[in-house]
Amino acid sequence: MTDFDFNSNEDTMRLAVDELKAKLQKVYLGGGQKKIDSEHKKGKLTARERIEYLLDKNTESIEIGALTAEDMYQEQGGCPSGGVVVVIGYVSGRQCMVIANDATVKAGAWFPITGKKNLRAQEIAIENKLPVIYLVDSAGVYLPMQDEIFPDKENFGRVFRNNAKLSSMGIPQIAAIMGSCVAGGAYLPIMSDESIIVDGTGSIFLAGPYLVKAAVGETVDKETLGGAETQTALSGVCDYKVKDDKEALDTIKKLINKYGRFENAGFDRIKPKKPKSNEKEIYGVFSSAKPYDVKEIIKRLVDDSDFTEYKEDYGQTIVCAYARMDGWSVGIVANQRSVVKSKKGEVQIGGVIYSDSADKAARFVMLCNQKKIPLIFLQDVTGFMVGSRSEHGGIIKDGAKLVNAVSNSTVPKFTVVTGNSYGAGNYAMCGKAYDPRLMLAWPSAKIAVMGADQAAKTILQMQMGSLEAKNELEISEEEKQKILADIRDHYNKTTTSYYAAARLWVDAVIDPLDTRKWISNGISAANNAPVEKFNVGVLQV
Repeated sequence: MTDFDFNSNEDTMRLAVDELKAKLQKVYLGGGQKKIDSEHKKGKLTARERIEYLLDKNTESIEIGALTAEDMYQEQGGCPSGGVVVVIGYVSGRQCMVIANDATVKAGAWFPITGKKNLRAQEIAIENKLPVIYLVDSAGVYLPMQDEIFPDKENFGRVFRNNAKLSSMGIPQIAAIMGSCVAGGAYLPIMSDESIIVDGTGSIFLAGPYLVKAAVGETVDKETLGGAETQTALSGVCDYKVKDDKEALDTIKKLINKYGRFENAGFDRIKPKKPKSNEKEIYGVFSSAKPYDVKEIIKRLVDDSDFTEYKEDYGQTIVCAYARMDGWSVGIVANQRSVVKSKKGEVQIGGVIYSDSADKAARFVMLCNQKKIPLIFLQDVTGFMVGSRSEHGGIIKDGAKLVNAVSNSTVPKFTVVTGNSYGAGNYAMCGKAYDPRLMLAWPSAKIAVMGADQAAKTILQMQMGSLEAKNELEISEEEKQKILADIRDHYNKTTTSYYAAARLWVDAVIDPLDTRKWISNGISAANNAPVEKFNVGVLQV
């Protein structure tokens, strides 16, 4: 790689990271400064302030789905972060899942994406056996969109089902009612193990004063109906009454502090080491436009820049290696973007999965399961090799072998989309459908069935064929190019990392320099849950 290419790559990634940071700063304001000031006037902290106060000082945390709903629901005024903040962090020395309604966003009302994000948070807690802390402050379902949030399997009601499942698994749940908690949403804190309610600002009831008046003709004020005094001293619904947000959060800390220790997975960890190679050079080494050597990326991610490559000279379009990341033992499966030449003399295109690389990766995944080593997938894949030579060589069979191994893998999997994530390559390299514990993306990520150029040309051909079938006049080359450009622009917008993050196809868009931190925190979380027995099933050999 020339100095010019390195500097060009570096500039491109720096601009992309700056854009990411600007988006996040905007998101952190939630519904805006006026709404934040309004919460403060009520004596309340905001969702992010509550989490900051709750988490142990000088400990690492990661936020899931910060860019949820990015550029969505514009006709409703937007829904920053999906109206709920989800963070994995340490409380009284225990790694926990914290879920906090953001009352600055539509009074914490649940949009369709809010439900999806809550379910994702609970899924992570279930997979990793993390204690769950709910900081409740919500007006309930966003009624104008009730048809998209209420009735289906993966909608609002699934949250309470998960409450029950978490409880049955012995995973602790604590809820603090720090604002409104109404209708069906009232079940969430009460299905938790313990509940706390803030006097004066917290309230919980199945039906508010207006609905009670309409339904049964009774006139009753909010406090009498479901305030702190009512729900602790009279009904016994809530367990602890506190005077303000900080006392509620302090009570949570005290409760978490008394929890016993559970069996862990036993993943191996030694004293962490920084990479020998300069981590910041990732910006220059990575390229969205040209081939690059993924081993140079790995050197800047793993401890001491040291890794042991498995079957180095075989199936070279996928690099498989044992390494350590922040002290944790890991197995890395990474798409090689350099053009390589097999020992059979075949030139193989970087980013493409061939029969030999699929075969190698499948075996490596099985080995990591045998040895209880977490897996990290670095995705920059354009798909599987096609054509008669590949088909005759059994590419479908070998691809199926890899998909089988990834599907049945029981050690925790973590996926980082660095560049392309196209078609069946997304599946084989542990895409979202294959249950990675965390699905992450760099700002450079592109997630789609195929690349924009190929897709645009395919769609154009289909449109031209439709026009011809209708015996319509042939359009000019200039008009064709315009249609092609419009299709390409639309397609590009729907393949970005931000488009994926908005819909929770990825858990976070991250600065490449934060990759080690995210993986380390993810493995720490996964270490709370013992590994199930690995059974690969029937392999096509």
